[in-house]
Amino acid sequence: MKLNPHGAFLAVVTTKTMLGSIVAAGAMVGLVSTNPDPEEFERYAADQLTRLISDELCSENGLPMMLQLVIKDCPALVESQRTVLGRLASLHSRRRNFGLFSVYTTELGGQNLMPNWRLPRYGATTLAAAGRFLILKSEQTDAGEVNP
Repeated sequence: MKLNPHGAFLAVVTTKTMLGSIVAAGAMVGLVSTNPDPEEFERYAADQLTRLISDELCSENGLPMMLQLVIKDCPALVESQRTVLGRLASLHSRRRNFGLFSVYTTELGGQNLMPNWRLPRYGATTLAAAGRFLILKSEQTDAGEVNP
């Protein structure tokens, strides 16, 4: 009985190809199963907004003087609104689910809070994949004070 040298080569190539396909399929199943869901995005957005708002509002020039006199612990006040902020971000976000990953587009702000004072407008595009979030693009339009 004579061995075909090409047959052994084809068996190795076919085995490597099959093994590669199995690994690729496993990686795809792993990505699909770890694609963060909207609830995870809401928690992530709450963390991001809490930090951003604390940095913006609780700084020396963040709040109008009248509010600075009333609010004694600005960071604690913002932190107490973490759940509300996450829900707000969720309501103002659009999710495009591609199976292996998702892209969230969020637009927030621009509302008048008091006469002559408006919230800044924030926009962000966030990639969600493999149990993580990555902000691809973010921008702020500083609404600041409004002229009457």
